[in-house]
Amino acid sequence: MNRRFLGQLAVSLVAVFAATGALVAHAADEAPDALVKRLSTDVLNSIKADKSIQAGDISKIVALVDSKIMPNVNFQRMTASAVGPGWRQATPEQQQKLQDEFKTLLVRTYSGALSQVSNDQTIVVQPLRAGADGSDVVVRTQVRGSGDPIQLDYRLEKTPGQGFGWKIYNLNVMGVWLVETYRSQFAQEINAKGIDGLIATLTERNKANAKKS
Repeated sequence: MNRRFLGQLAVSLVAVFAATGALVAHAADEAPDALVKRLSTDVLNSIKADKSIQAGDISKIVALVDSKIMPNVNFQRMTASAVGPGWRQATPEQQQKLQDEFKTLLVRTYSGALSQVSNDQTIVVQPLRAGADGSDVVVRTQVRGSGDPIQLDYRLEKTPGQGFGWKIYNLNVMGVWLVETYRSQFAQEINAKGIDGLIATLTERNKANAKKS
């Protein structure tokens, strides 16, 4: 994937993940596609107005992730899916370290591209796809602006009894699923070095990214 594609991926990723920021208050009585349309527009406008986020301020990005994104993402499921079969063999401590390092990796990988959010970008929600029992949906959207539209799909699961109805657990940008992309990378590390080796690799990558920021 080239630099421009990664930048657009980052814009879409943060806009849509952050779009779930007010999910707690509304998801119980709002369809997921209507929810995404309203919230993604609101948050995209907020990003455009925040010069610090656009400039790649890591502290602002982390605050955004912690306060708005993480409470509304099933990040344990996302990390477990990215790690693959090795997740079940990991200890609770290793699983927590994997989640922490994976989160840091995503934040630092995509934070620099927020400056690419342009004032003409909008979110258009397309018809969703629901599973047989309606508890798992794919909401399809497009990020539209001056360039070519960016197709963005993401999966949500219904989580009754947790205070709100929907959580994100995977994201697809232009045919590329986030979890599956990392799964292939992580599998190579686990096969060569085991779970601790993957943790060490992620830690070193995050340290290297921190030095660049």
